[in-house]
Amino acid sequence: MAPARLWAIDNPAPTNYTRASFAPDDVLLFGAESKGLPTELRERFVDRLIGIPMTTPAVRSLNLSTAVGVVLYEALRQIEGW
Repeated sequence: MAPARLWAIDNPAPTNYTRASFAPDDVLLFGAESKGLPTELRERFVDRLIGIPMTTPAVRSLNLSTAVGVVLYEALRQIEGW
């Protein structure tokens, strides 16, 4: 089995969460609703920095629990083959 990888989820991000290829031992890291992830983490994991696209620039991100549900469901869909 592949080693665990950390996916940093924040907005803005260079990659859409649907383009990530999730594996069973991967870890999803979300930032605080009010300020997102620290710059240090965004830079450290830039190759695995993913986000949920927003339809308007007036909205920065979704509620944290909603964002977790969206990305987690996609990860499970890929891993479980739903």
